Amino acid sequence: MTSFKERWEIKHNWQLIFPFLGILALLYTAYLFSKNIIRSFVDRQEYKLLYYALVAIAVIIFYMIMLRFCLWCFKKLEGKWITNYRWEIIAIFLVFAITGTSAMRIAKPLLYWFGFSRTLFPEGFLGGFLYWMIRIIIILPIYQLLLIVYGTLLGQFKFFWEFEKKMLKRMRLIK
Repeated sequence: MTSFKERWEIKHNWQLIFPFLGILALLYTAYLFSKNIIRSFVDRQEYKLLYYALVAIAVIIFYMIMLRFCLWCFKKLEGKWITNYRWEIIAIFLVFAITGTSAMRIAKPLLYWFGFSRTLFPEGFLGGFLYWMIRIIIILPIYQLLLIVYGTLLGQFKFFWEFEKKMLKRMRLIK
């Protein structure tokens, strides 16, 4: 445990919550991927034992792949993102994950309430393209707001405030 704390520059025990939440998030994502993929090949009702065994194996495989990918991303982003401690990068990843999921979950009923749905657009590539472009443009302000809110809740306000300003400058919305 000491080497783990040293590797992630964890000085206080409460900071262990971020790696713990990161591991839980990866496991849950691996489970969702596994369940949806295996469900398309094996009938859960008919082959219960086989289904659960394959899901368990797939969870382990997806978890290891995603863990390696996240650690690779940490290495790449550690020099670009200015943080005081390495564990803060885990908190930042968690904020991005929670924000993306929340923005989509909040936007769906909001867009439905405004009467915006896929049926408003013609079938085919162009209709689908227009629908998703407009949906992304509508969701973007919700995402920006949630990024600041969740960043603040997880103690990363300064990082996300600078991130927002940089993003808005690149979009040429502010100077």
